[in-house]
Amino acid sequence: MIVKSIKKDEWAVVLDFLARGHYGMQRSEPMAQVIGERYFSLLEVITREDLTLKPEDRVYIGDGKRKDVKYIRKRIEYGELTVAAKEELTDIIEKVVMKNPKMFLEFFNRSGPVTTRLHQLELLPGIGKRHLWAIITERKREPFDSFQDLKKRVALLPDPEKLIVRRVLSELENKDRYRIFVPRWEKKEK
Repeated sequence: MIVKSIKKDEWAVVLDFLARGHYGMQRSEPMAQVIGERYFSLLEVITREDLTLKPEDRVYIGDGKRKDVKYIRKRIEYGELTVAAKEELTDIIEKVVMKNPKMFLEFFNRSGPVTTRLHQLELLPGIGKRHLWAIITERKREPFDSFQDLKKRVALLPDPEKLIVRRVLSELENKDRYRIFVPRWEKKEK
């Protein structure tokens, strides 16, 4: 029997807060739509009654004692996000990428082939064969230590932070069958 480890976010960033929940809920409770900081999980969480959150607030959603969140209501798809949450999403993903540059630089330093004809780097929008080989050549000489180092050593490379943000958004919207940053979640059948 193969046991898969479940990838869980410890911290999340608020995309939208609904003080009375939304239409589909059975009872009126304060609810927030959040995105995980590590695995970009989209979740609906029920918050404490006396709490008001705003977009970009950081909340603990891990297994330990939670101060702001009562419980995680469910995992949601991109299409279930509120209009306000969708508007905040790009900016918040960008801030998460800028806050954890090591995690994303590791991708540029260690990524490998997906198939015999496709490399993980080519999954980033704006990276073609020329940029792919320039990145591979430069990282063999020395690993990249910052996004500025990457831009300086690879000529005409589009902004790497923006490439990652666009890829994360694409994965959240299920536009591609390959995943780099957002794990695919299996739905449990009832």
